[in-house]
Amino acid sequence: MKCDIVLAGVGGQGILSIAAVLGMAAVENDLYLKQAETHGMSQRGGAVQSYLRLSDNPIYSDLIPAGEADIILSVEPMESLRYLPFLSKKGYVVTNTTPFVNIPNYPELDKVLGEVKKQPHHIAIDADKVAKEVGNSRASNMVMLGAASPFIDIPFELIEDGIRKIFTRKGEAIVNLNLEALRAGRKFAEANR
Repeated sequence: MKCDIVLAGVGGQGILSIAAVLGMAAVENDLYLKQAETHGMSQRGGAVQSYLRLSDNPIYSDLIPAGEADIILSVEPMESLRYLPFLSKKGYVVTNTTPFVNIPNYPELDKVLGEVKKQPHHIAIDADKVAKEVGNSRASNMVMLGAASPFIDIPFELIEDGIRKIFTRKGEAIVNLNLEALRAGRKFAEANR
């Protein structure tokens, strides 16, 4: 088993929470993991990315080579395009369709999503809308993780357990809202593969 994931977005969108949940699930599944992250000017609007490498064999580098990522999981649509050179031919782009417009010349959303849809394997989901529907607008990152989960070779129950462990200090209500968001994202992906 090997799964190389590029997590992309902008500051404040929960990229590092996604990485923490997946990391916890990987450890519980006795997998090796390496993670590298770049925060940059991540305070509410700057680019954030994380490489997450999971394997049942030792991993010697935390960086993902170009053309080798199994998944680009992006919580911001334009950021998904930035990392397309990392995607393998069989890889999936899983992106939110809600833009975080933080620059004056942000491209037209239709053009950005058109580029995503050119990829042979893609899931484009309005994670913000789904998160609001489950009752937690801040859980769009967990919707995105759920949408990527069918393509990650970790039992879904362990990803759910990762949420429980990462968010338990915030209380049962927050844990349950994040679990609902995760499940809603997975349901969408399974229906739209």
